[in-house]
Amino acid sequence: MAKPFHLGWFTNFATDEWNGPFSNGGDPWNGKFYVEMAQALERACFDYIMFEDKLAISEIYGGTSEAVLKHGLGMVPKGDPAPLVAMIAGATSKIGVVATLSTLGYPPFLLARLCSTIDSLADGRFGWNIVTSAENAAAQNFGLDALPPRELRYDMAHEYLDLVLQLFNSWEPDAVVRDRETGTYADFTKVKPIHFEGRFFKCRGPLNCVRSPQGVPTLIQAGASPKGRDFAAKYADAIVAVNQGIPAMKAFRDDIRQRAAAHGRDPDEVKVLFLVAPTLAETVEDAQAKYDRMATNPSFIEMNLCLISSITDIDFKAFDLDRPLPEKLVTNGEQGSLDSFQQWGSGKTLRQLVTEASGGLVSSIPLVGTPDTVADRMGEVAAAVGGDGFLITTPHLGVNRRIIHEVTDGLVPALQRRGLMRTDYSGKTLRENLRAF
Repeated sequence: MAKPFHLGWFTNFATDEWNGPFSNGGDPWNGKFYVEMAQALERACFDYIMFEDKLAISEIYGGTSEAVLKHGLGMVPKGDPAPLVAMIAGATSKIGVVATLSTLGYPPFLLARLCSTIDSLADGRFGWNIVTSAENAAAQNFGLDALPPRELRYDMAHEYLDLVLQLFNSWEPDAVVRDRETGTYADFTKVKPIHFEGRFFKCRGPLNCVRSPQGVPTLIQAGASPKGRDFAAKYADAIVAVNQGIPAMKAFRDDIRQRAAAHGRDPDEVKVLFLVAPTLAETVEDAQAKYDRMATNPSFIEMNLCLISSITDIDFKAFDLDRPLPEKLVTNGEQGSLDSFQQWGSGKTLRQLVTEASGGLVSSIPLVGTPDTVADRMGEVAAAVGGDGFLITTPHLGVNRRIIHEVTDGLVPALQRRGLMRTDYSGKTLRENLRAF
């Protein structure tokens, strides 16, 4: 019997595909488009919708912001995901809502209070995607000259998480008593300062909001480097992964599970979801033609180069599209994303690399076909990897209603017919639904 897997959607609070034939107008800033998207995903029983985020307008590609602002898709403009997921939570009842919040951009107390508040608004369906930010321009928006070195950023992130987790737990689960006879709302002996003092952060605590339904909101992370993997294995409930091909996917998941066990965790409670960008049509031939049109479009190539340049702080406009990269590139930005993109040693030209890319990242496996052929392939891959599920995305992370319904009304029913995806939610919280199987 087929084993079901989890499904999420990875997107951002940005323009839709405003310049395409099925545009929604490119004006999603009141949030209603994303509310409708989340409602469609909830009907299809997705575990969660996840919004990535960046904290700067990149000027890496070509040394200016011209290209990213010209295309206006995926990178900028971009709204803050925190109020958006709160809005979505109020219009849904089962799907998880995940916001990317950077440890660079929030003091720990402010972030812990924000996450607890949204988790309460969402009745326990909120997830925090933990990032440290990987762009010097973002650091400069917060008064720094440049990002700290990547290894130091992870040391800071470990301490940040230690502090935030103590803040989440500064209210004991039974602190709120609401005792009418004594007129007591909360038992002060169960709401305690934490008096945290570390190398990088200091905080008295406790939180001044009640403990949220999950206590600790669901934690999501995307570590790819050795330190990143260890960080994710120690803290995350779900991990965003991009690894090319089944052997690399299986090796990554096995490594995460080993690291989780070494941290004293049950590996089954750490779900690894691999990023994929399906291209769907009524026939395999139509799907391939659709993909080929997209992948060879000059605008597509430039947009993806802008994205990977921003993510890695490397100007890919400086390289010849029709030659392999001249050397293995390193960065103080997202090294794992860079390694996945550059595929050093493959001999592929930059044009080949970028035409394979989706959202500036390489999709773990190609998925081009009909809903039935893609569902079959996803089932084969999940069985071979031993895997926990997939995160659906699109080129540039941009979406329109047609793409959404190709997945929710085409691919998902095909998966459900094969027993590969749930047909209802068994838990009330996001963490419960992730741990359901």
